[in-house]
Amino acid sequence: MTQTRHTVHTHTTHTTHTTHAVDAPHPHGHGPADTRSTQVQRLTAENVTLGYDQRVIAENLSVEIPDHSFTVIVGPNACGKSTLLRALSRMLRPTAGRVLLDGRAITSTPAKKVARTLGLLPQSSVAPDGITVADLVARGRYPHQGLLRQWSAQDERIVLESMASTGVAELADRAVDELSGGQRQRVWIAMALAQQTPLLLLDEPTTYLDIQHQLEVLDLCAQLHEEQGRTLVAVLHDLNQAARYATHLIALRDGVVVAEGPPAEVVTAGLVEEVFGVPCRVIDDPETGTPLVVPSARRARARTAA
Repeated sequence: MTQTRHTVHTHTTHTTHTTHAVDAPHPHGHGPADTRSTQVQRLTAENVTLGYDQRVIAENLSVEIPDHSFTVIVGPNACGKSTLLRALSRMLRPTAGRVLLDGRAITSTPAKKVARTLGLLPQSSVAPDGITVADLVARGRYPHQGLLRQWSAQDERIVLESMASTGVAELADRAVDELSGGQRQRVWIAMALAQQTPLLLLDEPTTYLDIQHQLEVLDLCAQLHEEQGRTLVAVLHDLNQAARYATHLIALRDGVVVAEGPPAEVVTAGLVEEVFGVPCRVIDDPETGTPLVVPSARRARARTAA
């Protein structure tokens, strides 16, 4: 499989080249859309081949995560989104190529060192039976513990701050398995925050949540990016949510990066039809000014086909 990539300015050809996007304000208020640049980013994948057993999901895939961005990976089911995120987080070893964290192959970096730099919220997180919110969040401090460094007042302060910033401080003594889906997801994010990592990866953080809790989680992610300067990488299924919250989009199809860059330049009608197979119009979101995908009505599609 040969990787091809569009620029963020055109989606009509498949020439391979590097994109250098110009900084521009993000309409959702996330600051500059810092996309690909000449500087070396902290987290990159170089020509990786990814798969499970003998099944190849992506081949010769390269991506750079812009530092201090809120990057969202989008694409149809089974295109390699979560597989790529697993490789970026050291959960999946590439069969070829390499993932680099701060210029070093992530697979050769000690696990605890990776965990002090990069936090991961997996797609399905299961808490031990009966564990309280405070105890689960405290587990985020594990990478900072060692033979010569035990639990401290600083650890306690960080746990309290993490719960406060995610709005779960009042739930500290509650059992995690008693909480709603949205509350549990905020607790898991609090645990990831307690790791105090500059990079945070989230695999479908809004799955199984209703629209209110989806927006709460995404607002929290945007807040962490804007106020704390963290680099976030998330896999999302909802393209309109991705366009609203991301500063940088990566669109995948069949394990190939089709386009990447600021949402305003990536999300076009042509790109949506190419990647998702959905004819549509793209208009400005009346609330944020970000791209809003409006799929063509089934009846209109039928008339067009006729």
